[in-house]
Amino acid sequence: MSWTDERVETLKKMWGDGQSASQIAKELGGVTRNAVIGKVHRLGLSNRATPGSAAKAAPEKKAAKPAAAKPAAAPKPTKIKAAPDDAPAPPMSAARRAIIPAGQPLPPQPSLNEISPEALAKVNEIEKQAKKLTLMELTEKTCKWPVGDPATDDFWFCGLAVQTGKPYCEAHVGVAFQPMSARRDRRR
Repeated sequence: MSWTDERVETLKKMWGDGQSASQIAKELGGVTRNAVIGKVHRLGLSNRATPGSAAKAAPEKKAAKPAAAKPAAAPKPTKIKAAPDDAPAPPMSAARRAIIPAGQPLPPQPSLNEISPEALAKVNEIEKQAKKLTLMELTEKTCKWPVGDPATDDFWFCGLAVQTGKPYCEAHVGVAFQPMSARRDRRR
C-alpha cells in the first residue's frame, strides 16, 4: 500500500474531523491503525490534545452523556492533586529523572547493595592474580567478571576458575550474589 495524495488528503480530513486512527484505517482500507498514527506523526498533524480540540469535543460528549455525570467527575482531580502535599513522594534519583539518549553510557550509579570491605579486599587481591582474558578467550570454566572500562584498551575479564554453577570465581561470586536476608536488611 502506498500513500497517494488522495489517501493523504482523506487522512488529513478525517483526522481533522476527530476520527480515530482505527476509523481512518478502516475507511482507507489496506492500512493498520498504527500505520495511520505513523503517517499522522510524519505529516506533523496535531495530536488533538490542544485546548481548542477539547472544546470541540466537549459539546459532542455533553449530548451523549447526562449533564450530572460531568460535575461528579470534576472534584476527583482536585483531591488527587492535594494528596502529594500531605505525603511527599520519595525523591527520585538523578539517573531516573534524566533521560539518556540511546547509545550513550549511563552515569555512575550508587550501588543498592553496599559491598562489605572484606569482600572488596578479597576482590582486589584476586584481581592481582587474574588472568586478564579478552572476551574471545573466555570459556565456561573462566570467571567472566569484567574489569575496567570497555571503551579502553585496558579492559579485561578475571579469567580465574569459576565456582560450580556460577559465572564467576569465588571472590566475584561473593560480590555479585548476596543472601536475600542481607539485601533485605540493608534496604531498611
